[in-house]
Amino acid sequence: MKSNKSKKITKKIIAGEFKGKTLTIPSKTTTRSSKAIVLESFFNTIQFDIIDANFVEVFSGSGSVGLEALSRGAKQIYFMERDRDALKILKQNISLTDPSRCEVYGGDSFLNINSIVKTLQNKKEDAYFFIDPPFSIREGMEDIYDKTIDLIANLPQEIVKLIIIEHMSGLDLPKNINNYELQKSKKFGNTTLSYYL
Repeated sequence: MKSNKSKKITKKIIAGEFKGKTLTIPSKTTTRSSKAIVLESFFNTIQFDIIDANFVEVFSGSGSVGLEALSRGAKQIYFMERDRDALKILKQNISLTDPSRCEVYGGDSFLNINSIVKTLQNKKEDAYFFIDPPFSIREGMEDIYDKTIDLIANLPQEIVKLIIIEHMSGLDLPKNINNYELQKSKKFGNTTLSYYL
C-alpha cells in the first residue's frame, strides 16, 4: 500500500490576541473544518458580545471556532470532541493560546453536554453554544441532526446566550426547537449558519 503522507492542513486565527497563530486541522475523514468565510461572518455578527463570555464548541475538531472566540476576548471556552486523533490536535492547538481559559471534554458530546450544563448552572452563567455536527452523509451519522436537535431542546434557557448551528445548506431545520426560535440563517455555499434563541 502506498504511504499517504499528505501535507498537514492548517488555518490561522483571524483576529484578536492570538491573531496569526497557526492551528493544525485534523484529517478531513474525522472532522470537517469551518470555512474562514463562515467564521468571519459569525464573529462579525457577535463581535463585541463575545468579550468576557463563555463559549461552548460542540464537536470541536481542531477547536478553530472556540480558539477564535478565545482570541477575541471570550472568558472561558468549553471544547467537546469524541475523535481521539482530533482530540490530540485540539490539545496541541490550545497549547498555542491560553490553556487556563480552556476546558476539554473528550468523549460523547451528547453525554458530556450535561457536565457543561451543570457547570454553567452552578456558576449562574450563560454561554454561546456553537454546534457543528458531522454532516449526516457520513457513515454512522445518519441520525446526528435528530440527536443534535434533542440536545438543543434540552438546554436550559438560563444558560443560553445564543445557539449557532453550522449545517448542510440542504437541511431544513425546524423554526422552533422546544423554547428556542430560529432568528436567522446565513448560507455560504454548501454550509449554512442558523441562529437560535
